[in-house]
Amino acid sequence: MASILAVDDDILLLQLIRKILERDGHRVTAVNDPLEVRKLSLSEYSFILLDVMMPGIDGFSLCREIRDLADCPIVFLTAKSGEADVLLGLGLGGDDYLKKPFGAEELRARVNAHLRREQREKKNAVEVSGFRFYLGAKQMEKDGQVLPLTKGEYAICEYLALHHGQTLSKEQIYEGVFGYDAEGDSSVIAMHVKNIRQKAEDFGKIPIQTVWGIGYTWKEKEV
Repeated sequence: MASILAVDDDILLLQLIRKILERDGHRVTAVNDPLEVRKLSLSEYSFILLDVMMPGIDGFSLCREIRDLADCPIVFLTAKSGEADVLLGLGLGGDDYLKKPFGAEELRARVNAHLRREQREKKNAVEVSGFRFYLGAKQMEKDGQVLPLTKGEYAICEYLALHHGQTLSKEQIYEGVFGYDAEGDSSVIAMHVKNIRQKAEDFGKIPIQTVWGIGYTWKEKEV
């Protein structure tokens, strides 16, 4: 059971989300005025669903505002699934997106997959290709400096690094990181990789190599 925050100006959709997720035993706080989120204790939540198009403040701006206060997955609810929009949302700290309209089973599966990933026990640290991964803290370092990665970006780097030398499809990476594979979901991996590469520019080239027509691989040797 998890404490979930759902933010959307569509009251009927919020009622539906609450009904679906409460069937799995989750506690759902439904907020239809995004400005009210500022009054909440966000550290209490294990997962946040955040609509993009809302009056008062849009979901992207709200995500930027609360990201440091909410140490949990943030998944956008959006009808805007173009690459530029997805990149913007992920770059602001979002972990994933769910395209409207979505089905009940897709919502349940996506939420529970992210929650399972958060609950995995991770200990110790490993070093691969000159990058050091602190598995418990979910931090990636290069020469003692922490890369400014979101949770989703870090998880993808960790998964590829721990499978270094293997070429993995976007679908395999998505399922390995988030635990749920569905049509269209894997496209978020390409967006995350673009953001990772941009953020890694000050730390040297990230050893994620694109294998065209297949997916990605983490080079065993540092570039």
